[in-house]
Amino acid sequence: MAVLPANALDTQSITATERTRLSRDDKRRARDERRRAAGGRRIGSHILLIIMAIYFVIPIWWLFVASTKSTGSLFSSPAFWFDDPSAFFTNIVGLFQHQGGIYWRWLGNSFVYAFVSGIGATIVAVLAGYGFAKYRFRGRGFMFGMILGSVMVPLTALVIPTFMLLSQYGLINTPWAVILPSLLNPFGVYLMRVYTQDAVSDELLEAARIDGAGEWRTFATIVVPLLKPAIVTVLLLSIVGTWNNFFLPLAVLTNPDLLPVTVGLNRWLALSNSGAGGEQVWNLITSGAFISVLPLLLSFLFLQRYWQGGLTVGSVR
Repeated sequence: MAVLPANALDTQSITATERTRLSRDDKRRARDERRRAAGGRRIGSHILLIIMAIYFVIPIWWLFVASTKSTGSLFSSPAFWFDDPSAFFTNIVGLFQHQGGIYWRWLGNSFVYAFVSGIGATIVAVLAGYGFAKYRFRGRGFMFGMILGSVMVPLTALVIPTFMLLSQYGLINTPWAVILPSLLNPFGVYLMRVYTQDAVSDELLEAARIDGAGEWRTFATIVVPLLKPAIVTVLLLSIVGTWNNFFLPLAVLTNPDLLPVTVGLNRWLALSNSGAGGEQVWNLITSGAFISVLPLLLSFLFLQRYWQGGLTVGSVR
């Protein structure tokens, strides 16, 4: 067995130490480079988010500022700053008194249409999405393909066929003319199916069935709690969609007492543009529009904590 001289052993140990030190330096430099790259991406993403936030906040800010102005100030003062903040309360009082306080009626109609349609559309979407995700039946792929295809059809293209169908059953100029078409939410069905496939495992359902739970009990006690984030999302999207719906109520409703706030404000806008009656109510229109968006903003603020997607995915052991 050959014996290495002492200086050779020292040289080998020094070389090994140098390699270790260089390896550590390389790892440190690579880590620093990754941190700098991640920091650059983070700064870029923050700048993009700030720009998008400003883009979405500007219309709301303008609406708030405009609701504090009189009709004359709307066209003479700076667009994005206040002229007389005390005029806000004057506008609100005038809004609720104009034409016998019909704005209250329109706002109540919007609440009824939005929440009844939103809850109904959510129930339909949850049941349909769960059925498509966890049950095997003939024609499932074709039916789901039809639903996906209907997502691509613009809602305005369906207004005339919907009007003709509702008129055959005498539902025109009734609340059902707005509520019934709003119960169908193809995107909600698609979203519920995709979420159910990941959030609810087949093993969990089989375990519940082995324990003797029926289908409805399994759905109510096990599936629904797991789908809470998706349910809240579909509910909010359905409510917002019905609340902002304009073309369908415009086509199927003529009674002023049945109009939602979107169509009602448009009627005031048309009167102000035409000058009929010599009354300009631009300040009431902007104030009414600002009041009408507050319920949606509050809904998103109070329900956003339920948007916790994916927390239960993979929870089954």
